[in-house]
Amino acid sequence: MASSTRAERAPRGAPSKTELRVYLLVEDLQRQFAAFMATPTRARGYPPYEGEHSLIVEVAPGLAIERVIHLALQGSAKVEPGILFVERQFGVLEIHGKSLEEVKEAGASILMGIGAKATDQLRPETLFSDVIEGITDQHAAIINRNRSASMVLPGESLLVYELKPALFAAMAANEAEKAVPENTLVDVSMIGAAGRIYISGTREGVELARERIASALEAVQGRDGDGGRSSLSA
Repeated sequence: MASSTRAERAPRGAPSKTELRVYLLVEDLQRQFAAFMATPTRARGYPPYEGEHSLIVEVAPGLAIERVIHLALQGSAKVEPGILFVERQFGVLEIHGKSLEEVKEAGASILMGIGAKATDQLRPETLFSDVIEGITDQHAAIINRNRSASMVLPGESLLVYELKPALFAAMAANEAEKAVPENTLVDVSMIGAAGRIYISGTREGVELARERIASALEAVQGRDGDGGRSSLSA
């Protein structure tokens, strides 16, 4: 019944079977996370800046993302695409702009065009989290081997967090930085089977970041996922 309703709402020419997996509004991009989003990646587009607002969308099948970006840019001329990526199963789009209302307008255009609601997205699920105290120099060196900046330093505490869908790592990283700006955002992996975040700082600082991530994920409305690993927390 739901698929029939979506098909009726979708405009002529639009695909009738686009699954909305993630519809993630990330308000007030923080300095470290905005810089991460602007770093060279295979999906790089127009870089966002601190204080801008971002909308991140994931759909299936992957090529449906080309319709999604078309709808977004038609919906608002003042947003910019930062990521457009087609992976094996899903398509990913990130758009951003200075005006929150413009970003929301682009999002509304996407939802109307594919016949979906924001709450049709999957609810995020924590797969694993841990805080490792007193990182050794060798441990820090091997974590930092692929980092150009934002490195974990020996003696710091390290928060590692894994969740799905992967794109929710974006919201988690930004919320963690809002909570404790002095923490270091070491790495964010937000495309793939699962999202992963590395944050370093004091024990108290990274614990506060973990609490903010958990509460932010808990507040997300959506549908249940399709199984996966059990949640674990150390």
